[in-house]
Amino acid sequence: MAMELSYLIITPYTIMKSRTGGVIARLLSRSDLELAGARIICPSQELTEEYAAAIKRTVGKRDEKAAKLLSDYVKDNFAPAADGKKERIMMLFFKGEDACKKLYSIAGSLPRPVSKAAITGETIRDTYADMVLTPNGEVKYFEPAVLTPCDQTSATENLRIFAKFMEKEPNIVKNLIKEKTALEQTLVIIKPDNWRHPSTKPGNIIDMLSRTGLRIVGCKIYQMSVANALEFYGPVKNVLRKKLAPVIGKKAKELLEAEFEIKLHEEDESKLTETVGLDYADDQFHRIIEFMSGKRPESCKESELGAPGLVKCMILIYEGKDAISKIRNVLGPTDPTKAPGGTVRRDFGQDVMVNTAHASDAPESVERETKIVAIEDNPICRIINDFLSKGA
Repeated sequence: MAMELSYLIITPYTIMKSRTGGVIARLLSRSDLELAGARIICPSQELTEEYAAAIKRTVGKRDEKAAKLLSDYVKDNFAPAADGKKERIMMLFFKGEDACKKLYSIAGSLPRPVSKAAITGETIRDTYADMVLTPNGEVKYFEPAVLTPCDQTSATENLRIFAKFMEKEPNIVKNLIKEKTALEQTLVIIKPDNWRHPSTKPGNIIDMLSRTGLRIVGCKIYQMSVANALEFYGPVKNVLRKKLAPVIGKKAKELLEAEFEIKLHEEDESKLTETVGLDYADDQFHRIIEFMSGKRPESCKESELGAPGLVKCMILIYEGKDAISKIRNVLGPTDPTKAPGGTVRRDFGQDVMVNTAHASDAPESVERETKIVAIEDNPICRIINDFLSKGA
């Protein structure tokens, strides 16, 4: 069976109602597809009209009524408002065998008025979509929650449209809403431990972070290189050395004294701290690098340090008043065992290293960390164009 590349759009209303995490949890836990990319975009009038027309063409081949309903929905809900306010959509890109059919199955058919007994909540649209009819059967209200093509032909046509738009647009969207108070941005990384197998965890984490009321203005799927990880976590190295080396030096001294029944001098402890202690601290640092990149730095050739890592994570940019402190409060302390109940790390973390997510701790950190992860470089356009170049 051929490998396919498809997408699912989380609509502006679904994002506004903080249902993004729930949708992502369903998608990731119910298929074997690879999440190849993610991006927040604010559709222009031109993109909106082009996408709406494509829906009318492709969906209309099967169902003219559904095509008009979806096309009109896109035109009414995706384009910028008259006052310049932009609408956000989140696009998730999946690849794998039979990707279009699998995504469409998880999304579900378009909502329709049914009896309460017939509602199962099995699909995304069962749970989040709505359709209300007037007494004479006309559609009064329609919200599909998500949009996804049902076949690769439709997906390919639409991927071309979106890739062309995204190539010209920044990865972090702007001009969403006029605020009287100063806005702050912060960076969140949903770490590799959440992506080892199909799981609801990434979606559940996003759902918990949504309680802050902040807006997601940027995102991407990212494979951190060893070089990036070394730079990103560089400040941690000296912290580990100062914190762990003396403890290990003292412990080594005690073990040697007990084993050989001798009394060592204080200078011996200092030497053990500077050798065994520092080696232990550096090993812990290298474990962090391996956790985030999939490779230990000492096992990499210099030419391989900048290559994409073997594990993936998701990077999110949140925006709003006091964004840094709000996200960190929901995330919880670095050590999950010391985190309060109801925080992300308490619910999903394991230990100080495998603590499920990272969040910037200060404006200076946001600036430094976004540069390291090259937040404006979203690879999804390259992924789409590479797929299309192979004759899709």
